[in-house]
Amino acid sequence: MNHAFLNINQEVSTALKNGDPIVALESTIISHGMPWPQNMETALAVEDEVRKSGAVPATIAILDGKLQVGLAQAQIALFAQQSSVWKVSLRDMPYVVSQKLPGGTTVAATMRIAAMAGIQIFATGGTGGVHRGATTTMDISADLPELSRTNVAVVSAGVKSILDIGLTLEFLETAGVPVITIGQDIFPSFYTKYSDYASPLRLDLPEDIAHLLDVKWKMGLNGSVLIANPLNAEKSMDPKLMDRIIEEALNEAEKNKIIGKSVTPFLLKYIADRTEGESLDANIALIKSNASVAAAISIALSKLKA
Repeated sequence: MNHAFLNINQEVSTALKNGDPIVALESTIISHGMPWPQNMETALAVEDEVRKSGAVPATIAILDGKLQVGLAQAQIALFAQQSSVWKVSLRDMPYVVSQKLPGGTTVAATMRIAAMAGIQIFATGGTGGVHRGATTTMDISADLPELSRTNVAVVSAGVKSILDIGLTLEFLETAGVPVITIGQDIFPSFYTKYSDYASPLRLDLPEDIAHLLDVKWKMGLNGSVLIANPLNAEKSMDPKLMDRIIEEALNEAEKNKIIGKSVTPFLLKYIADRTEGESLDANIALIKSNASVAAAISIALSKLKA
């Protein structure tokens, strides 16, 4: 908490001192994941979801040379509307901080900053992973190695549907990262409730998940736990339709030579356009649900520590 580059707002700082439940939230979903004004509306709604569930939200970003933990509404508006915001993963952090640039933090960067601040529960939409075609491109998200070494549990709707889910699960197994799905035996696929892959583990209650986290870290087993919270059936999209649109999006990205950190925003926008906003609605629903679940787990974990 005394790190020179951390700037923790008063609400989050007080919660940390009191041992209150806190949920970290990423900012790249604001700056790069959704269009205006849905990005601003969603960011505020997700924070409200955390508060209504009994925890303190801590949206994380980089601003004015500081790792900002907890954003004011005006700061969220800046990230929602400014086009020059960097999409920041771990490799970008020193550059963006040293140059005092605004940065929306990815899963990997948000995890690292949350850990520096002492926050152990993080809610996001979907994590990165092994990209389709990675056997030739070597395109593997920095989220995966970060999950293997940072003691911040991540609640998501699985990994993004645009990824190779099977290879991502294989990577996480090799890295020793427990993968838990809530309420079902099938691993979810972001926009859809199910995938073709069984979940390695299943736990249904926040208290049981918190107990697992407490045991894991007390045993000295460093690293995250990926907690997959399936999208509810009403918002879950047709998996065959999504697979077809994702393949189209990937082909379009290849044709336009979209590479690196530009790939995911390009694909998400393509999918949202082709589904006439249905995928965006699903994205908003799942991040709000994940925030609520993360708050429940954070509350249960804080009671174990009391």
